[in-house]
Amino acid sequence: MSEKDNNRANEPLEEYEQPLTFEKVWQMFQETDKQFKETDKKFQETDKKFQETDRQFKETNKKIKELSNLFTTQWGKLMEALIKPSCLKLFKERDIDINQTYSNVEVELPDEKMAAEFDILLANGSEVVVIEVKTTMRIEFVEWHLEKLEKIRKYFPRWADMNFYGAVAAIKYDEYSDKYAQRKGLFVLKSAGEGLIKIANPAAFEPKKY
Repeated sequence: MSEKDNNRANEPLEEYEQPLTFEKVWQMFQETDKQFKETDKKFQETDKKFQETDRQFKETNKKIKELSNLFTTQWGKLMEALIKPSCLKLFKERDIDINQTYSNVEVELPDEKMAAEFDILLANGSEVVVIEVKTTMRIEFVEWHLEKLEKIRKYFPRWADMNFYGAVAAIKYDEYSDKYAQRKGLFVLKSAGEGLIKIANPAAFEPKKY
């Protein structure tokens, strides 16, 4: 083999054993670069679509939460509307002669970050019944109500000389929260059908005084 042939033997060959020229290599590089750019563009478009889908999911989730909160709020108002008129008669039967009712009371204390909310307060000058209203009652809600009751005189210093009682009211009680509330000394108000409310505690029940 001649020296010339030997030099050509190591050159990359194209189809039909033709050596690649600089122009051919440059053209291949440009085509590859173009394909990379097109692929990158497709990835960017796909990522943009994913981001848009994620944004839509977040917006939908936000709307669902807003509707859920609205639904819960409206049910809460309905529950209060059902309970409040019945309370006077119900607690008179338990020897708590109520003659004053208050709804949606908020109390702010300087040493607490959030205002305390009380759904219904019943009073008669010597006794106060504090009612927590939920569409579905759970043990965590009972616990939260008990925590507020432990500080009730701090929230209402003008009623400091009165006896306070706690109560919970709900359409549905999960986690045996009704039994738990009763063991903690709370009155338990339930639906009695046809828009009626009843105190579910037995007649011999002794409520806890706060």
